[in-house]
Amino acid sequence: MSSPPKLFISYSWTTPEHEQWVVDLATELVNSGVDVVLDKWALREGHDSIAFMEQMVTDPSITKVILICDHVYSSKADGRVAGVGTETQIISAEVYAKQSQDKFVAVIAERDESGKPFLPTYYKSRIYVDFSESDRYAENFEKLLRWIFNKPLYVKPELGTPPSFIVDIDAPLLGTSALAKRVIEGIKSDKAYTRGAFDEYLSVYSERLERFRITGNDGEFDDRIIKSIEDFTPSRNEFIQVITALSQYADPADHVPRVQRFFEALIPYLSRPSHINQWNPADFDNFKFVVHELFLHTVAILLRHEQFDAATHLLSQTYYVPGSSEYGKNATVSYTVFREYMESLKVRNQRLGLNRLSLRADLLEQRSKTSGVQFRHVMQADFICFLRADLTHTDPYDRWWPETLLYAKRQYGPFELFARSTSKAYLARTLKLLGVTDLAEIKAKLEEYAADRSSLPRWQFESFSPSVLLAYDQLGTKV
Repeated sequence: MSSPPKLFISYSWTTPEHEQWVVDLATELVNSGVDVVLDKWALREGHDSIAFMEQMVTDPSITKVILICDHVYSSKADGRVAGVGTETQIISAEVYAKQSQDKFVAVIAERDESGKPFLPTYYKSRIYVDFSESDRYAENFEKLLRWIFNKPLYVKPELGTPPSFIVDIDAPLLGTSALAKRVIEGIKSDKAYTRGAFDEYLSVYSERLERFRITGNDGEFDDRIIKSIEDFTPSRNEFIQVITALSQYADPADHVPRVQRFFEALIPYLSRPSHINQWNPADFDNFKFVVHELFLHTVAILLRHEQFDAATHLLSQTYYVPGSSEYGKNATVSYTVFREYMESLKVRNQRLGLNRLSLRADLLEQRSKTSGVQFRHVMQADFICFLRADLTHTDPYDRWWPETLLYAKRQYGPFELFARSTSKAYLARTLKLLGVTDLAEIKAKLEEYAADRSSLPRWQFESFSPSVLLAYDQLGTKV
């Protein structure tokens, strides 16, 4: 068993109350496994106090030194007065001489009238532990202990592997970054060319998505699906930046019909193109994932910026699929088309023995960390897509499976949109988004879920509570 850390406390005898405060802190540190050296415990009559101070600061067995800083300590340190002054000469030399700053730390016991901590001049620019607020004592005592034991709360994770789109020079690219930059600049500056630039960007983006079609038979098929999804990350992030700029700096109502047409243009990627005669439904799984992800993030961004009319447009309009397709000839479909089942992820889960309830949910959660869109907003959009489909679509097969709500199980609280819908005015906008006119329609659906739990999406034994995510009992209860 390793020896406990040895710590020396440097402080001033300001008042008997302050001295007792220091003794109490030292006692608590000892009780927490720290070998504390304190003058009151170590010095006896006839001992040389100056020699003791010098030894304690320079002794190699002393791994940590804390400076209890109040107005007296700070004044004596700057004036090099008495015992504190002697310690200061030694400590300041140690602090300045060594690049490693992990031996000394100031503990703030007092602040001045303006709220500034009392600190010796030589320590002004360094990080300290603040004990000046009694109501945060426990929090800061833990912080001090972590410093003493070299166990910080936040630890840098191990270096991971660069994503394939960084290291793979053959990874496909859409080549739309210049167009995206022009669109964003036009939106922010309200340029006359913005409409045309946005049309061009969406058109080129949808056409060049073909570059991500998987061909060949090298390696495991599910590995190629995952790699293609990873390769698409820069293009996804670029699209997110464009939609974010649109939501922040423009009226999306002027542009959302083009966004709808853009997603229409992506539907053919979800199934067999006319020039392919032999195929497997999983051959298009990379497209199924990225199109689903793009749609979810688009709705999430619009809702995040309270662009409810634009989000409602995308959820209420039908999407036209010309020609013959698996949806029919010259068919129209709802937004639920953008969430298609992915056989490859089921195969991957089994092949690698991952035992995950939903690899798709895991991917969406992990990838949200590099999207600039918080996962809770993606989950909220997923819930809206699910609930609106259940409330407004008469075809029982025309449903939206909310992958991310696997992460909304158990103790997850209401989404922000519904927490704000306690206001009657806000609720009116929310109801329109859901495609209903009053709470009675939502109540009927919740009763249906309660009567038949199998009607709710489930992942083995895991599900979610729509009434909790809606904060149903609080909806419209305030003016």
